[in-house]
Amino acid sequence: MAQSQSNEPLVYQHEPGFRLRRVRNWFFLGLTYASYYLCRLNLGIVAPELKSTLGFTNTQYGDINTARHWAYGVGQFVNGLFTDRLGGKMAMTIGAVGTAVLNVAFGLVAWSDISYIFYTLFIIRMIDGYVQAFGAPGMIKINTAWFRRRERGTFAGIFGIMINLGGMGAGELGKMIAKGATIPLLFFSFKIGAMDWRYIFFIPPVVVLTVIIMMNAFVKNTPEEAGYEIVHDEDEHDDGTDDKISLVEVFKKIASNGVVWIVAAAYFCTGFVRDSIFSWYVLYLDEVWSVGKDALLFYIVATWMLPWLASAGSLGSGVVSDKLFSGKRAPVAAFLYFVQAVLIVVAMLMSNGTLGTTVIASTVVLLGIHVGCNATHSLLGTAAAMDLGGRKMAGFSSGVIDSFQYFGAGVSTMVIGRLMDRYQTVAADGSTQMNPTVWFGTMLPWAILGTLLMTFLWWRHRGSDAAGT
Repeated sequence: MAQSQSNEPLVYQHEPGFRLRRVRNWFFLGLTYASYYLCRLNLGIVAPELKSTLGFTNTQYGDINTARHWAYGVGQFVNGLFTDRLGGKMAMTIGAVGTAVLNVAFGLVAWSDISYIFYTLFIIRMIDGYVQAFGAPGMIKINTAWFRRRERGTFAGIFGIMINLGGMGAGELGKMIAKGATIPLLFFSFKIGAMDWRYIFFIPPVVVLTVIIMMNAFVKNTPEEAGYEIVHDEDEHDDGTDDKISLVEVFKKIASNGVVWIVAAAYFCTGFVRDSIFSWYVLYLDEVWSVGKDALLFYIVATWMLPWLASAGSLGSGVVSDKLFSGKRAPVAAFLYFVQAVLIVVAMLMSNGTLGTTVIASTVVLLGIHVGCNATHSLLGTAAAMDLGGRKMAGFSSGVIDSFQYFGAGVSTMVIGRLMDRYQTVAADGSTQMNPTVWFGTMLPWAILGTLLMTFLWWRHRGSDAAGT
């Protein structure tokens, strides 16, 4: 890297053509990982139909989600380590093919009248969670090699936009299945009628398998495979080579890094709050506000507001951490957790009648919480994981950190399902509905804990240039 006369580093210049080639690389990676989300968020979209058709309680619905989350968490830890040996493309391919097969299996079982259907779906979703856990470490390992530390926060935000396309696609797919759609082609269009809700487990696998073929055709694991070189920041202590190190050495180096565990603990908090929104917002709108899937507000929230606002939060937090904090993630994350905590308190006061509210006001606060937890999701789970692992150990680094997000999500779905059954309220017409005060109340301790952990990390490493802080 060239130096100016003031000894300040000049802006790093990549080789000609490198940026364009990198855009192609992460575009297809982003498309692949977005397709994973079609197979991941589809259950939440059809939660009311699943419960009604199969006679499941909130506890049973929550437990199916919990099975996937806990298996995903374990898978992140184990598969992240293996990814550093397999390579990112192979890991992502295994995850994509596996989740496609298991989603089809889930749909077929949900359409059957077999005995022990709950336990069968529980096991299928659990295995699916483990298999999908090859995706994130694979994606992060590849992109760690292609991005320098002071580019990664911005990249994580941009990449978050592509990931959130999966959420938007899941919402759009749910609408299409429930109401049908007219699909335009070049010179004509054709109409698809409303379909059974279980089709949401058959259509995403087709998309995933199509995209994974393109990913294997256009993505390279490292710049060197594409004929380029990249010089990483000096403070990363990374020699820039791809010489493989033993799994034991990878495990020792990452496991002995205290910053990794603090970030992982904060990511547990993100997982709890983030999944609380993803898994229960449909029931919240339906049962508390009578906003069904045929309502315009539901369409706007599920298909546009949730993914695009989350994308804006991810991109903004990444740019701020790169440009204003020189690649430090903790200051921005601490602020985001604090904002979540404040909004959750507001939501609780609105829900119990202390503050007056309307469906629009409640939805705005809900979306604000969603933006905060998704911004920390990309900032810590993607950017900080790459910073801490480097190109040789990014798979396991991301696996450790991301596993805690899904342990948090697993606790979330397990706890909230039981609390919703125990503290459900009775509406004027005699029907039961979830208790929103209890729902929001479960999120508050984790937003506060996340604030404290990131503030501690920020304070502890103030003035240093250590990666991941």
